[in-house]
Amino acid sequence: MSYGYVRSAAVTPKIRVADIQYNQQSILRTIAAAKEDGVALLVFPELCITGYTCGDLFYGDVLLNAAKNALKEIAESTSGSAMLIFVGLPFRKDGLIYNCAAAINNGKVLALVPKTYLPNYGEFYEKRIFAPCPRENTRAEFFGESIPFGKKCIFRSERNENFTVAAEICEDLWALMPPSAEHAAAGANIIVNLSCSNETVGKAEFRRRLLRAHSARLAAGYVYADGGEGESTTDLVFAGNDSVAENGKILAETKPFENAPATAEIDVDFLAYERSHRFNYGFTASGYETVSFVSDESIRILTRKYSKTPFIPADKNALSERAELILKMQSAGFRKRIEHTKAKTVVVGLSGGLDSTLALLVAVRAMKDAGRSPADILAITMPCFGTTERTFNNTLKLARALKVTLRKISIAKAVERHLKDISHPLDVYDAAYENAQARERTQVLMDVANSTGGLVVGTGDLSELALGWATYNGDHMSMYGVNSSVPKTLVRHLVAYTAEQSSGRLKSVLQAILDTPVSPELLPAENGEIAQKTEEIVGPYILHDFFLYHFIRSGFSPRKLYAVAVRTFDGDFTPATVAKWLKIFVRRFFSQQFKRSCLPDGVKVGSVALSPRGDWRMPSDAEAALWLQELEEAGI
Repeated sequence: MSYGYVRSAAVTPKIRVADIQYNQQSILRTIAAAKEDGVALLVFPELCITGYTCGDLFYGDVLLNAAKNALKEIAESTSGSAMLIFVGLPFRKDGLIYNCAAAINNGKVLALVPKTYLPNYGEFYEKRIFAPCPRENTRAEFFGESIPFGKKCIFRSERNENFTVAAEICEDLWALMPPSAEHAAAGANIIVNLSCSNETVGKAEFRRRLLRAHSARLAAGYVYADGGEGESTTDLVFAGNDSVAENGKILAETKPFENAPATAEIDVDFLAYERSHRFNYGFTASGYETVSFVSDESIRILTRKYSKTPFIPADKNALSERAELILKMQSAGFRKRIEHTKAKTVVVGLSGGLDSTLALLVAVRAMKDAGRSPADILAITMPCFGTTERTFNNTLKLARALKVTLRKISIAKAVERHLKDISHPLDVYDAAYENAQARERTQVLMDVANSTGGLVVGTGDLSELALGWATYNGDHMSMYGVNSSVPKTLVRHLVAYTAEQSSGRLKSVLQAILDTPVSPELLPAENGEIAQKTEEIVGPYILHDFFLYHFIRSGFSPRKLYAVAVRTFDGDFTPATVAKWLKIFVRRFFSQQFKRSCLPDGVKVGSVALSPRGDWRMPSDAEAALWLQELEEAGI
């Protein structure tokens, strides 16, 4: 099963100007190599059968007829192949010469797509020779076959309705209104561009930015094949700067003059999912015709690499910039709430863990930005049955380092009294035992806030909300959730970033908190150490955050999530371990929606969020059966 991946390649074969036979053989060798590599979509440069730099030689029948014959032989050589191939050549029709992209599949030329915009500035003189693409499609005769001729062609796989392709040529991408915008509106998930863009200083980087921006705007894959070795260097030089992009990301690229293919898997199922979110207002694109082609579902997949931590940039500088931006967003949102409610105090339950630490750091920033003293922040530590000396001491040190007002309110006696009132044994460590503590903490915070004219800051993070790892009407509730769209793996990096930017006592205590196991501390300590470790109960957050990102952001099915996770975490987790925690993620994500349906307000900082008011609307009684069944049927 391909999971929607289309192995796509942009290639620049070595050619000779006007040497059709040489170029044909070079193209055939490239096709053979691509087939061996499992490529499903192969794109060659503009006019590569003849060479882009033929000049007035394009006028002559000798070159045009030889190019046409070469295209026929290239197409016939692909008989029995499920690869969709685009190759460039000049083509004469009704007395006019066109710069065309020929689509080839399974031994046939499927259609000819002429270039729309002909550059006629600087070093380019295409209007001297070529005619622009007609506004509407017509037909062309190709060795007794009548085939579509025009830009309004959507090439659609017979086996995957999301594998849809359309073509444009070089300048079409750079134009004010690129044909590809209309192609995308008509349903093309991948745009191919046959180009021969000469190299000048700075042009490669500009081209790269253009491809990223354009693929993002269209929510499309973009395969860009550039002319290179063998083109005339009379006045220009061509570098074969090939690229494969997807929705704003460069998946693969060939550096200028590297002379190697750019190959990557484009996820057309993800692109269809993305468009269903972004483009649901609809488009009108008239006059398009669908051209079917044969594709192969047994394409080799999963050579594509995914980050183990999709919420976290790999580059350290980018991570620092991201961390600072998120902290500013969190504090800006909270500052607005403080000022709007005219809160006299801010109340934070401080446990010595990562989430409450981040919430306090954000609160300090927000109060500073509002011109308020950190002393107006009431950090409440509430030791109970599971509190360890380690976490308690960390809360004291953190409060002192940030100069907030610290209050210690032991809740052990109140919880014991409550458990006796409901006839619950003190030695039965069940959900009621744990949740009684969590709800008592929240009651204390709410009542302190009421008595001081303050706001309770929510500390729960996005990963906990996804898994429902929060006590309903306990830590689930607050007056503003500053961490509500920050996943656990990112919480750690935000605290680490603040530690790096700090010094002295603050740096020391933040590092100590980072070294502390994640725990709600609701079970009695064992020999003074934390007994209840979250990741031993609900699973590794690095896995759950990976599942969460690709389930919400990428629309991955459970089978696809499993396949990608197994490959991504090879060496870290066995396939059985991945399957175990994936099933738990699916079950908990569905069963715990009722907690997310009534979340407090909280600032959104990223593309994945679960607010019932904005990003994720799901009934609280939706069944997980279909998603779990898919895993079961796949033997996972």
